Amino acid sequence: MPVEPETRVMDPDSAARDRVFVARPLLDVLLEFGSDTDPQRLSVALATEDARDLVPSAASTTSDVALADLDSDQSVYAEFFLPDAGRSVENVFGVNLSTPPGRTRGRFVTHPDGNPDLAATDDLSVRVLVATPPYDVENVRAYDRSGRRIELVVVAADAPDEEPL
Repeated sequence: MPVEPETRVMDPDSAARDRVFVARPLLDVLLEFGSDTDPQRLSVALATEDARDLVPSAASTTSDVALADLDSDQSVYAEFFLPDAGRSVENVFGVNLSTPPGRTRGRFVTHPDGNPDLAATDDLSVRVLVATPPYDVENVRAYDRSGRRIELVVVAADAPDEEPL
């Protein structure tokens, strides 16, 4: 007697939890930073925007996912905070001005030694992108906080221009 295939009820958001969405221009800038700081390690805080708040990017490749293909509430890493911003105030007053609280749920780190695996010494976040030399998209891996490797999805999108204060 043939065995029936197992039927599973899938959580509709489970696929999104197993992927990291990152805007192409952001990833390109991060990889350039990684290359520029090599052989030193780099750790950069990343922030997300909902897909509805992004704009289509001209800087994309044929393998990038189109912004229009995402749900409007899909979180996409599209911004970063410079690792040295506000460092002098932090050194004097102990106040970290470089990363706004609650805005960063991701991190981009480099491993100049070429090891693409998440390390215990990495600054862990909800999602971590690990880049190794040569700093290109093929050498970036995504992980969740527990160290499980997840899919990296590059999106043809830009963060919106911010209004001047």
